[in-house]
Amino acid sequence: MKELVVISGKGGTGKTSVVASFATLAQNKVLADCDVDAADLHLILQPDIEQRHPFTAGRQALIRQDDCIRCGGCLAHCRFRAVRKNGQHAGQATLTIDPIACEGCGVCVQMCPLNAIDFPETHCGHWFISSTRHGQLVHAQLAIAAENSGKLVTIVRQQAAQLARQQNLDLVIIDGAPGIGCPVIACLTGASLALIVTEPTVSGLHDLERVAQLAKQIRVPTAVCINKHDINPDLTARIQQTCNTQGIPVVGAIDYDPVVTHAQTAGQSVVEHSHNGIATQLRTLWQNTNQLLHQPRTADIHT
Repeated sequence: MKELVVISGKGGTGKTSVVASFATLAQNKVLADCDVDAADLHLILQPDIEQRHPFTAGRQALIRQDDCIRCGGCLAHCRFRAVRKNGQHAGQATLTIDPIACEGCGVCVQMCPLNAIDFPETHCGHWFISSTRHGQLVHAQLAIAAENSGKLVTIVRQQAAQLARQQNLDLVIIDGAPGIGCPVIACLTGASLALIVTEPTVSGLHDLERVAQLAKQIRVPTAVCINKHDINPDLTARIQQTCNTQGIPVVGAIDYDPVVTHAQTAGQSVVEHSHNGIATQLRTLWQNTNQLLHQPRTADIHT
């Protein structure tokens, strides 16, 4: 089984549009939307949810007021100023935990002499297994301001891989997170190939270099697609030169075309919505990526 993860050094480069087209073209696959902080693949694939599971991560302190003696121990030892005091004197003041400021370190729990502080796991969202017109999709919804998205990414990846093994499918296509942070590392680690979608802008080139370096450090082979390559030929040439210097294959270049927006509005992938030049380019991109994905000794593609 192969895992293809589509990532980008910055947001808005078009990786979800690429993944949606790959979902249309690929066979024998499971899909995973691991951009859990801002998931949007479901807007195109319109899934029917089959399974819904809660996601808990981290812990948060909660003072039981009936058991609290207002000694102030938690207030004195909290370095994050999450303990709020309503009143002036110890023994009389009411102490509460600010859920926004609480970092879940548990010091207050350890310092409370009467064990009057609960420390439950925090509900941070849900993850789903759904059916779509292009196969099964594992995706998630992170709660507003919730943390631990890297852990949720790992769960989504594991569930997608498990589905693929159960159904004897040979490919998992992952819509990854942008940037170089924890969610991206969780998307990349152990993947068969990372396709980096970039664009010919100064920030696009800068962030491409950063995420390519990250992939190199964790020994994941990479390839590059240049989206909207025709809006700035000079920067496109610089991206190609950078990739050549680093030994990263450029497997596709996509034109800027309003048909992408039209397809999104219609809730379709580009290759479903259109048969013009950009759809042909996306088909070529998939063929090149799939061929690279199944080459022997894939780990040597980018060293």
